[in-house]
Amino acid sequence: MIYKFYQQHIFPHILNQVMQAPSLMDKRRELLLPLSGEVLEIGFGTGLNLPFYQQVDTVYALEPNADIYQLAASRVHETPFEVQHLQARAEKLPFADQSLDHIVCTWTLCSIAHLETALDEIYRVLKVGGTFHLVEHVLHNENKNIQRLQNLLTPIQKKLADGCRLNRNIEQALINADLNLTELQYFDAAGIPAIGQRMLLARAQKT
Repeated sequence: MIYKFYQQHIFPHILNQVMQAPSLMDKRRELLLPLSGEVLEIGFGTGLNLPFYQQVDTVYALEPNADIYQLAASRVHETPFEVQHLQARAEKLPFADQSLDHIVCTWTLCSIAHLETALDEIYRVLKVGGTFHLVEHVLHNENKNIQRLQNLLTPIQKKLADGCRLNRNIEQALINADLNLTELQYFDAAGIPAIGQRMLLARAQKT
């Protein structure tokens, strides 16, 4: 009961604050400004990406956690384009095959229970030539000490942060999903603890 209270009433507010770190907001801008038309955002959260969609017509806001989505209400209200909330999961996207040009995911792949299934779904609903745009914290392949800590602390992190895993190799997962990596940028995010500081900004296309 206490854990459920934490998930519903405490964690959403923690998430909303942590994900507004200036270094993360800068990467949201870099990732999203080029997008136009219709966009599916997987893991919409509290709507922090909305100000950076400057050319889009519609954002399909896929967010299974209704308590987190409630915190996006004011941002959605202020948005000049259409936002449609989809209370669904990435493992079963409510879209037809080859129906989307752009799919976005920012700091969400870490918490999807069945990542391989979700990436298969992303591949399915993207049009040929469509692009998956993402930013994610990742397994630190260059620092073995941090990597060991990530592996050690992931079970605790999953409990504290709604399923978040510190030790996922996202680049390899994208390759395994037959997506063609057109942009791959690793960086260390300022203001984030070292255990979760290594990030990946990537664009992957369905060919």
